[in-house]
Amino acid sequence: MYAVIETGGKQYRVQEGDEISVEKLGAEAGEEVVFDKVLVAGEGADVKIGAPYVEGASVKSTVVENGKGQKVIIYKYKAKKDYRKKQGHRQPYTTVKIDSIVL
Repeated sequence: MYAVIETGGKQYRVQEGDEISVEKLGAEAGEEVVFDKVLVAGEGADVKIGAPYVEGASVKSTVVENGKGQKVIIYKYKAKKDYRKKQGHRQPYTTVKIDSIVL
């Protein structure tokens, strides 16, 4: 069985046992997180499609870790004007393990 969930403005296709990295959630490692914005759930010919969400469906998961992604360098400059600006960014994320999909 699989489901398509929405979190952090993005959509993820998940199955039981998957580990995915999502936008940072306010949960510590080991805590349980429930995603209730389920867009599609089911398997084979028995697929339920929500409008916009499937009623009563949820995905239960456990937080594995919180961390930061690879550094992205932003470098701005203007030719012949002696303007240079260097900036780095590391996007925070949360890795979750999908425990069960409930219809």
